[in-house]
Amino acid sequence: MYPPELVAPMKTDLTEAGVKELLTPSDVDAALEQEGTTLVVVNSVCGCAAGSMRPGVKLALQHSKLPAHLTTAFAGVDRDAVERVRKFMLPYPPSSPSIGLFKNGQLVHMIERHHIEGRTAEMIAENLQMAFDEYC
Repeated sequence: MYPPELVAPMKTDLTEAGVKELLTPSDVDAALEQEGTTLVVVNSVCGCAAGSMRPGVKLALQHSKLPAHLTTAFAGVDRDAVERVRKFMLPYPPSSPSIGLFKNGQLVHMIERHHIEGRTAEMIAENLQMAFDEYC
């Protein structure tokens, strides 16, 4: 478990952009039971989360078409919430960071860690924006 003071700036990087934290399994269930599209970002302390994933998500959120709901859970911190999110992300293996787009509770687009590592924020944003255009 990471100290809260260590991850606070990494969490606020997304929450200040309007992304709602999922802290418990019931938060996850409630978020994914909603009608419409829900973006779920599994945040992380790793360099690829800081260097490309979080900036890519924030760039993607400048797009004209967006998911109805924007959410995040932090791996290594919001453990129970992340564990619950990962059940919804099956059959994909656990991965952090990662990003899932859900439509009416069903996973329709997934970006795993290996799709984030070595990619620029712009590439991640473009990937997300194409998914937003298709599903939102």
